[in-house]
Amino acid sequence: MIDFENTEIAFANKSDRHLRKTYFAFRLIANRWLNLIGISLLRTALFLRLPVQPIIRATVFNVFCGGESIEDCEDRIQELGQFNVKTILDYSVEGKQREADFDRTLGKAVASIERASKDTNVPFCVFKVTGLMPFDLLKKVSAQEELTEEESLVFLRGRNRVDIICQNAFNAGIPVMIDAEESWIQDAIDEIALIMMHRYNQERPLVYNTAQMYRHDRLDYIKNLYQQSIEEKFFVGLKLVRGAYMEKERARAARKGYTDPIQPNKAATDADFNRGLEFCIDRLDRIALICATHNEESNRYLTELMEEREIIADHPRVHFSQLLGMSDHISFNLAKVHYNVTKYVPYGPIKEVMPYLIRRANENTSIAGQTSRELRLIEAEMKRRSEK
Repeated sequence: MIDFENTEIAFANKSDRHLRKTYFAFRLIANRWLNLIGISLLRTALFLRLPVQPIIRATVFNVFCGGESIEDCEDRIQELGQFNVKTILDYSVEGKQREADFDRTLGKAVASIERASKDTNVPFCVFKVTGLMPFDLLKKVSAQEELTEEESLVFLRGRNRVDIICQNAFNAGIPVMIDAEESWIQDAIDEIALIMMHRYNQERPLVYNTAQMYRHDRLDYIKNLYQQSIEEKFFVGLKLVRGAYMEKERARAARKGYTDPIQPNKAATDADFNRGLEFCIDRLDRIALICATHNEESNRYLTELMEEREIIADHPRVHFSQLLGMSDHISFNLAKVHYNVTKYVPYGPIKEVMPYLIRRANENTSIAGQTSRELRLIEAEMKRRSEK
């Protein structure tokens, strides 16, 4: 059984200074009031253009992001690669609405594919559809509302941007992941992902869609997609996550009076996540799987499934993935015994990635035990090093 408690392996890539910096970042996040006040102050300071970016860079940015550009991420890519941990470059600029911004995101995605094609340390690329077209337009399409002529043109331009990314990924032989987003725009994203799988997954799984398993309908989605792939002759790429928008989802459902799309409790989410893993692992002839979770038990469960099915640790259609700066005890201990492991490495201008960093802080605070677990493991490694 894999040991996720081995902190020497978990933090082998971190110097004493980097370990202390990571510890400080999680101490800030652990204090809920300080976290909330700090986020408010940061937003105000950035709005007023106060010189706070050096402070952000020296704390949370350096822990959770690779840099401001792909070039800035180079040292991190190679550092992770030394420990058999691969990189997924993630341009994490959010909330843009102008065509010029969408074109810029397209350019960043194509550039990440080009970078990946030069180095096995970057085996995947990723993008959000809301980085390529307006959020409200995806909401209208998901609700099956009639679009104006102008909206139809904007939607087609956005879908063409997705197609350009997938075509470039296909030409380079680099798998590309489409991130999941809020449930009220996800139907449109699922439909776009399906179109791309039809076009580019004829020979192997190259385009991946993402299933948020804290939704009670996603296991059925996976099963139906698999059945459709058999009937229509394409391969399926799937990334399984628990989900990132739970509080927002519940609040919107209550406010608008529709059925809450979220599972009734954590146990139901855990059960569906693990059922999804088992469903995919038993169908690797047609499905490629990325297990993207910080949950120790689900990661361990997948290793057990692979062992039971006599599937080799580095099977090309099975990957594990965690975010940069989080759950290193999972990533590095899995990589040490030759499982395929990737880290999401976000990048972008500091001011522009603040929404991503704020979401990371909020998630760490809201997920029971997440921050305390990170702190406990870092403390254990600091103590181990001091006693050497």
